[in-house]
Amino acid sequence: MHAPDRAHDLSWMQRAINLAALCPPAAGAYSVGAIIVGEDGDQLASGYSRATGPREHAEEVALAQLPQDDPRLARATIYSTLEPCSQRNASRTPCAQRILEAGIPRVVIAWREPSLFVDDCVGYEQLVEAGVIVVELPELKAAAKAVNAHLGGLA
Repeated sequence: MHAPDRAHDLSWMQRAINLAALCPPAAGAYSVGAIIVGEDGDQLASGYSRATGPREHAEEVALAQLPQDDPRLARATIYSTLEPCSQRNASRTPCAQRILEAGIPRVVIAWREPSLFVDDCVGYEQLVEAGVIVVELPELKAAAKAVNAHLGGLA
């Protein structure tokens, strides 16, 4: 499993934040960036919200770039600027569930999802309960929130 030191985690998360800044702003959605890093520290895939469609989440975009049975996923880390969602408004699979189905053992986030659109996002809890290592980088929370300024009211 890819488990770098904190400096590497911060570096990858900054790259994910840079991807989030590429998101077309949407009044009802967060701008999120995600990067999947393999065991050897190489980037396997990346994405950002709405990169390939108006309802796609960053993790969804990144995971779609790899075969579902890619053996590298079992030792990878996914960096997501926001806690993976635990529910979707549409009939789409939530990102926390997608990560579990992919078998990714480590997730790094910059901040937990506030109750702006979903009253109680429990993606973090779902991942931990399933045995996934979840690391939060509070020192990059402000930067991850800044790319969501279009939403206002994010305290």
